[in-house]
Amino acid sequence: MFKKLTSLTMALMTMLTLSLATVQPAAAHDGRGIGVGIAAGIIGLGILGATAHARDRDAYYANGGCYKGPERCGWSDRRCFENRYGDTVCRGGVYRCWRPTICE
Repeated sequence: MFKKLTSLTMALMTMLTLSLATVQPAAAHDGRGIGVGIAAGIIGLGILGATAHARDRDAYYANGGCYKGPERCGWSDRRCFENRYGDTVCRGGVYRCWRPTICE
């Protein structure tokens, strides 16, 4: 949810910065108004990005250093038996995928 809000906020900041930069009157003395608007937008986006990255890192450490591992798939709840020819036969069950938790 926070990443969606961050993306929305960055898009709004970019739109606001560009609109303020283009609204400046043509009689500007040295063009500092446009530069200040662009610089403020870049700084604002940098701060938002750093905040989003720091929040994700805090969530990782709050979980005790555990994270979801690679996805693995396999059969579960199967009934297997050996037929009269010596072959192992398995029937039923469900093919499931899961991601084991890895703790360092």
